[in-house]
Amino acid sequence: MRKLLLLFTVSTLLLGEVSTAQTQTTAVTSTTKELTFTNEQFYDSNGTFLKEKAKDAIMELLAYHKYPVFPGMREKINVTDYNVGNFAKLGLSSLTFVNNEKDQYMLMELFVLPGQMLGEHKHLAASGNPAKMEGWLVKYGKSYIAGIGENNRDQFPQVVIPKEHWNGKVSSNNIIESNPGDFAQLKEKGSYHWQFGGPEGAILAEVANVHTAEGVKRPDPTME
Repeated sequence: MRKLLLLFTVSTLLLGEVSTAQTQTTAVTSTTKELTFTNEQFYDSNGTFLKEKAKDAIMELLAYHKYPVFPGMREKINVTDYNVGNFAKLGLSSLTFVNNEKDQYMLMELFVLPGQMLGEHKHLAASGNPAKMEGWLVKYGKSYIAGIGENNRDQFPQVVIPKEHWNGKVSSNNIIESNPGDFAQLKEKGSYHWQFGGPEGAILAEVANVHTAEGVKRPDPTME
C-alpha cells in the first residue's frame, strides 16, 4: 500500500508538471499577436498612399518573426503600392543591401504581408546591364513563388490575384510553395514571375547578378 501511494504521488506530481507546461505553452500562444492589416490603414481620406503606415506594417511583420532589425533599417526600406491603391493586397516592400553593376552582384530583402501579392514582372537587358537572373531564399513565413511552367494554380485556392492586378490576371501560373530554408530560382532569364504571401507573410533574401530599374516590365500597363 505504501508503494502504491508513493507511485500515485509521483505520478500526480509529474502530471501536474505536464499540465502546467501545457498551460504555459497555451498562454504564450494565445498572447501572440496575429498579423492582420486593412487597406484603409495605408491611405488617407484622399486616397494618398501613406508610406510610413506601410513601413509600420513591415516593422510589425519583422517583429512578429523576430527578425534582427538593425539601426536605420526602417529608413532604408522602400515601399510601393504600384499606384493602384490596394497595398494590403498588392504591393512591394524591399531593402537593397548592394547592387553592384560593375561586378554584377546584388542582395536584397523582400517583405511580403499576409495575403499580399508582389506584382508580376520580368527583367530585360537595359542601360548596358544584362537581364536580371535571380533566386529567392525564404527566411521566415511562407511565400508562393510563381513563374513559367505547368499551370497548377488550381492546387492553391488560397492564392487570390487581386482585381487591381491586370483585372485579376497573370501570365505565369506555375506556383512553388516555399517555406523557411527553401530556395527557388527564376526558371528562365527574362520570364515573368510574381509572389504571394502566406498567412504569416514572408521575408525572403533575393540574390541576383544585377538589378536595372529600366529593365523591369509588367504585363499590366497601369502598374508603376
